[in-house]
Parts: sequence; structure tokens; C-alpha cells
Amino acid sequence: MKPLRARISTAAILAVIVLFGGCRGAEKTSSATQQQTGVKKYHIRGIVVSSDAKTGAVTVDTDAIPGYMDAMTMPFTLAQPNIASELHPGDTITATLTVTANADVLGEIVVIAQAKPDYKPAVTYNDLEPGETVPDFHFLNQSGRMVRVGQWHGKVVLLTFIYTRCPLPNFCVRMSRNFAEMDKALEKDPKLYAKTHLLSVSFDPKYDTPQVLRSYGGAYTGNYTKETFAHWDFAAPTVQNLPKVLQFFDVGATPERDGAITHSLSTVVIGPDGKVYKSYPGNEWTPEQMLEDVLRLAGS
Repeated sequence: MKPLRARISTAAILAVIVLFGGCRGAEKTSSATQQQTGVKKYHIRGIVVSSDAKTGAVTVDTDAIPGYMDAMTMPFTLAQPNIASELHPGDTITATLTVTANADVLGEIVVIAQAKPDYKPAVTYNDLEPGETVPDFHFLNQSGRMVRVGQWHGKVVLLTFIYTRCPLPNFCVRMSRNFAEMDKALEKDPKLYAKTHLLSVSFDPKYDTPQVLRSYGGAYTGNYTKETFAHWDFAAPTVQNLPKVLQFFDVGATPERDGAITHSLSTVVIGPDGKVYKSYPGNEWTPEQMLEDVLRLAGS
């Protein structure tokens, strides 16, 4: 199991612990679970009543969950049992509740208010806000060239995070498929195509070399070895710059022993002025939503 990622919001002085879903060899079975018929997910908010590190369970006094149940105090199984010791009575949390025929499992837990603050986060993560200027980060792309965010000023930049070995269909694979849909949709409108650029950033620079990224990118565009990457770059920061990039874009990435990476997700729409227009944490956004963002920014 991975350690929790601690973060502080720039919008408020608040200690926050994030448990982010990941792409781990040990969790490959979760992809099968997600594909079961009848699996439902709900966003919940509540107060921790108790937690049990031995059983990996937590009892939460939850607000009403629309479409599922009224406000209620009940126990939940934790997706990652080792975090039970980090949850304390009185902590206010948000989380994702996955409901199956066999169990109600709580994951993606965020402590938004601690009953008794008892730790100092090791790393501060940025709480992305609209209007925030994106630093001119540099990346090594699939063609072995250094590219930077600033070179696309004047265009709408769609940026997401992936790593090429990710095995889970609802994580990096979904991000790349969504971007592939975006790329094709924008290509149908030459004016929008010229005003936009896609950038998929890997947080696995040691493995995701230009050669690997070129092969991966060509597969998702459908052009394979004929891809020119004129509209969609696949790139990675240097190992030294990776922490700054992840912290700014609010991405957690923890390497595991099996070579997989437990990570969160972040997709950002950057306006022609180089500032954040909208950010999409997680994997719930759709290409249709993002196309609307592009039309608002560059449709005229």
C-alpha cells in the first residue's frame, strides 16, 4: 500500500489528506470490478465517527446521498485499509462511494477538516483556480525536442496526465481516449484546430522516453508511424522538474515496487492567455464538456 499524499489548499489554510486512486499491479482486479453490471458511484460528504485499523473499516455520519440514501450513520469498507489510522473521529471528509451487489467501498477520501490537526504535510499541492497563470514548464516530447507551455500562448491548450504503462481503463487509458476524441472532433473544424493544441504529460520520465511516447501517441491518434504530432504532443518533464509540475497541477504520483504508479488525475484547459480556464480532477469529464470549453474560448 502507498502512503497518503498530504496537501494544503492555497485557497484556505487547511490540512488535507488525499487518498488517490491508482494504477497498480495489485489493483488490476479493480478494473474488472468497475466493469461489473450494477456498479454505481456516489460522491459523499460526512463526519468520521470511528475507524478501525485492524479491519480497515470506517463509520461515517454522512449527509444525504442523492439517489441512494438519506443522511445516515453507517460503516464502510475502505478501498485502501491502511488509511484507517489516518482518519479520526470528528474529521470531515469527502469520498467516492462505490456500490456493488456485495459491498459498499469508500475510496478517493479527502479530509477537508481535521478534528485535531496533528501533522504537517510534507508536500504542498496547488489548488488549481481559474485565472491562475500556468508556469512555462518544459517537457521532452515524442520527437526528442524540448517543448514548453509558453510556446502555445494564443491557443487553447488541453493538458492531461498519463503514463504509458497504466493498465486501468478508467485512468490513463480513458484520458488518452478522451483526448483522441477531442483531436478528431477539432480536426473537423479547421479554424478550431488551428487555435488549439493537445498535450499529454507523462509522470514516468524514466520509462516514457521519446521513443516510447512516440509509439504510444501514434497508437492513440490512429496514424501510428505516420503521425506528425503537429496538434497533439506526448511529453514528459525531467526527473528533476517532475515534482514542481505535479505539485502545480495537483497530481499525486507514487511509484510502486512492481513498476506501476499509484496516481491521481488532472486535466486542465489553458486559455490563449496562458491562464487556467478550467480544471477537471478525476476521470468524470467528457470530451463533449471540454469541447464546450474550447468553443467558449476559441469559437469566435
